[in-house]
Amino acid sequence: MIEVTDSTFEAEVLQSAVTVLVDFFADYCSPCRLLKPVLAALADSLGKSAKVVTVDVVANERLAQAYQIAAVPTLIVFKGGVELYRMVGLKDLHYLREALAG
Repeated sequence: MIEVTDSTFEAEVLQSAVTVLVDFFADYCSPCRLLKPVLAALADSLGKSAKVVTVDVVANERLAQAYQIAAVPTLIVFKGGVELYRMVGLKDLHYLREALAG
């Protein structure tokens, strides 16, 4: 998984040639910590067909505000720079795979 910031979000997510799952998280969030290994397993299983990135909402407040992140974890699927799907809360691996499949 790649951790993106305010300065790398556009290149890693909006300009990505593949579908991107963005995990907006915070270190203080217990569900976020539980989600990390699920996201790592998902990222490992995707190969080059899609990618998983993370955004720390505390360190990247501008992004959190721009995407109206009101709760963490919030997961957003982007394709071609466009938000396709948004999920809030802890999700399992199967659910995330389905979300990426569209």
